[in-house]
Amino acid sequence: MIGVLFLLLLLPLLLYIAAPQIRKMLYSGVCTSTVQLPGKVAVITGANTGIGKETAKELAKRGARVYLACRDVQKGELVAKEIQIMTGNKQVLVRKLDLADTKSIRAFAKEFLAEEKHLHILINNAGVMMCPYSKTADGFEMHIGVNHLGHFLLTHLLLDKLKESAPSRVVNLSSLAHHMGRIHFHNLHGEKFYSSGLAYCHSKLANILFTQELARRLKGSGVTTYSVHPGTVHTELIRHSTLIRWMWRLFSFFIKTPQQGAQTTLHCAISEGLEGLSGRHFSDCSLARISAQGQNETIARRLWDVSCDLVGIPMH
Repeated sequence: MIGVLFLLLLLPLLLYIAAPQIRKMLYSGVCTSTVQLPGKVAVITGANTGIGKETAKELAKRGARVYLACRDVQKGELVAKEIQIMTGNKQVLVRKLDLADTKSIRAFAKEFLAEEKHLHILINNAGVMMCPYSKTADGFEMHIGVNHLGHFLLTHLLLDKLKESAPSRVVNLSSLAHHMGRIHFHNLHGEKFYSSGLAYCHSKLANILFTQELARRLKGSGVTTYSVHPGTVHTELIRHSTLIRWMWRLFSFFIKTPQQGAQTTLHCAISEGLEGLSGRHFSDCSLARISAQGQNETIARRLWDVSCDLVGIPMH
């Protein structure tokens, strides 16, 4: 008993001592690209907070025209002003986008296409995590609806503009959690069984499968696409889970900041020499392993077809 108590008392001290080494390992990925982006146009979903905000800040700093596509326009305007002041770049714009509503997605795309002649970088960053069972305006389970189907539709609506602007890139934020994901076509919207944690994992697997199938279909077009695991990052994404919020506070010295979490996204969005790696998955600015499910082309093709049907896009 004394030995157990001693270990319990010793554990926090050991963690504190090991923290610098662990943090170094966790934060090893840094985008080292010096590419400047004057004349380039970028769209970032969920850019009013967390990783999206930090990504927008860096792209604006490099001279890009950056669209913050977010649900909360008022909050987005405050962030846009903050980035403008910080970077000196006035071309930071806010547009309404609710990924839980296909009408909003179509309205955003229509407005953007009428406004802009080019699109060089599309970063599908926004997401929900472990929210209670609910559905989008179109009847999709919230995780698969926002994290996958919303971005699937948005990407398709902007695809011609991306092709016209080639070379261009699409970056999809996924997660290490995709390893626990499965695509249950018979229960895609969680009506037969549901777990908020697993629903998140399933949607992150869908991001990986979408990235790979999109890369196959865009081969030779000049548009390349990448999926990203940003790491364990302290963002508003965990707001629905009391347990995870408590754990992250307890182990906060191991958690990435949003600025650190944005590095792999930036690497895939702007670094030179990645064209031959379209469809691949990245973590810490390096190639990362994906699950066997994530490599299944049959599932990827079926998910593509099912997604087209759900959001009303011709399969071809």
